[in-house]
Amino acid sequence: MNRYLPLLPLALSGLLAACTSEPTTTVPPPTPAPAQAEPSAEPIRGPGLRGELLGVAAGADVDLALLGVDMRGRPRALLGQVHLRGNGEPLPFHLPLNTGHTPQDLRLELRGRVSHSGRLVQRLPARSIAELTDQDLGALYLVPAP
Repeated sequence: MNRYLPLLPLALSGLLAACTSEPTTTVPPPTPAPAQAEPSAEPIRGPGLRGELLGVAAGADVDLALLGVDMRGRPRALLGQVHLRGNGEPLPFHLPLNTGHTPQDLRLELRGRVSHSGRLVQRLPARSIAELTDQDLGALYLVPAP
């Protein structure tokens, strides 16, 4: 170790010089994100649950799901799902239904959650759905997540 001690300042100065010099490789500029398509002005047709979520923050991610739940409230079947992004205004939704598959002995519930920057911030209290038919649920209010 002692015989390499005189070379230590030379090695450190070379390391510092390498850190301060310009990189020799060029990094391509980041590609711009593709523009998002404008939502269509025509309403989505077909059987489904429709409504409007109130209080969704701009940029928040919303997940709505129609679930078949057992008597203990545990999800057993996913019957429909939709993902939306909040814009700070009432957020209309349309959750398409597959009316061909009706689960036996399960209650139907609409559930939702809102996350912002990966953190759960709001939820939609479970709402019972009587049957798999085309329905307008109107305005639905979100509550803060516990």
